[in-house]
Amino acid sequence: MISAQNPRTVTRREFLGRTGCMTTAIAVPWIVPAGTRGARTSTPPSERITVGLIGHGAMGRGHLHRLVGDREVQVLAVCDVDRVRREEAKKRAEDTYATRAPGGQYKGCTAYNDYRELLARSDIDAVVIATPDHWHTLQSIHAVEAGKDVYCEKPISLNIQEGRRLVEAVRRYSRIFQTGTQYRSISTIRRVCEFVRAGGLGKVKSVFTLWGKIGRHLGVDSYAPLSFALPAEPVPDGLDWDLWVGPAPWQPYNNAYHRNPSPGVVPWAFSEDFGAAAVTWYHSHAADVIQYALGMENSGPVEFIHPSSGTYPTLTCRYPNGTLLHLVDNWEMVKSVYKAVPPTARLAGNFGGIFVGERGWVTSMSTGGPIEGGPEELFAEMKLTTREVNIGDNNHHANWFECIRTRRPTSCGEEIGHRGASLGHLTILTYKLQRSLKWNPATEEFPGDDAANRLLGRAMRSPWHL
Repeated sequence: MISAQNPRTVTRREFLGRTGCMTTAIAVPWIVPAGTRGARTSTPPSERITVGLIGHGAMGRGHLHRLVGDREVQVLAVCDVDRVRREEAKKRAEDTYATRAPGGQYKGCTAYNDYRELLARSDIDAVVIATPDHWHTLQSIHAVEAGKDVYCEKPISLNIQEGRRLVEAVRRYSRIFQTGTQYRSISTIRRVCEFVRAGGLGKVKSVFTLWGKIGRHLGVDSYAPLSFALPAEPVPDGLDWDLWVGPAPWQPYNNAYHRNPSPGVVPWAFSEDFGAAAVTWYHSHAADVIQYALGMENSGPVEFIHPSSGTYPTLTCRYPNGTLLHLVDNWEMVKSVYKAVPPTARLAGNFGGIFVGERGWVTSMSTGGPIEGGPEELFAEMKLTTREVNIGDNNHHANWFECIRTRRPTSCGEEIGHRGASLGHLTILTYKLQRSLKWNPATEEFPGDDAANRLLGRAMRSPWHL
């Protein structure tokens, strides 16, 4: 057993044994093919948005599938520090475009090892960033500095200070930014959020969402990501490990961080050097959906209440209007511990939450069946086309493309992405400090708490810097 107070070196056999279940425990969000949403099929080449993909791992593959399937877009370049992955990406893009080209030949996609070379191209309008979390902020900032519009996977930062710097950079360079929290763009989920936001439940008293321990996957008794040593292994041929680590604290290569083929999830997120555990795996999606429904997507809670206070049985976030967000290990706790919904309620899924208000309750989860709630008359008022959550009914990329053309804000821009990530980062800090914290979302500080404020950022490994 590993704890934050008692780190030790984990053997490769131990770690891989514990991570074996991760490929089925955390689902990779579905990237929807363009054709399922009625994208234009005859956009002239001169009007297409030219795009570069940075990162071709578990999420990057889905993004590339989405991009090359859209006739409004032309993928001119791909980038990955792993030669196998970047060559696969180049081949996939060129093979797809070859099927549409006269003579069945196409060789117009360039593969790069270093993302800075891709950003230096003046013929690329926008980039999709699907690299490990520790790269998101820096690569996004470098992209907007290079004049590119950005779609960045969630979370867009690994700490509060990074996120604020990214927001400032996007605005300084007047770029279009979309955070990759696609679940708010599913029409059924969006309608639920709009209903709650408009007061359909009356005052929302409580919200519940999942936050699991790393121990579910690694045998580690911690809700927060950890930093501990894994044994060094030979770096695979064709992998630029120094550039993979980049601005993060140095760790020697171990294939628990990165391996081919991709395991279907992002296992490196257990490490605070590279990811943010639950924030990476699923909580960023839930945070975005929940704060949108509460009308708090540009702000956040004012207090993080640790269970040690005895106030609530699980960590709880309090918003300025008194609404409480309870983090639970499993949905059964909503019924058995908080007794917030009927004991017969069907609760299942992920990437969302359960809203409990004066007039009733409703779920916003995906991947777990239809929307549930009560009393039944709420659904007549909600006017849902269907209570089924169709992951394919998703216009998140299309919204980004439209906003690139119109220069209007996206559905999940830089500030919203920052605040969604911040909710998770602040929760992690509460777990690490093992005490309740007051928070000022306007100044983004813990009032009068120097120990907590020192944890709002971290230095980058030289020569990388913000």
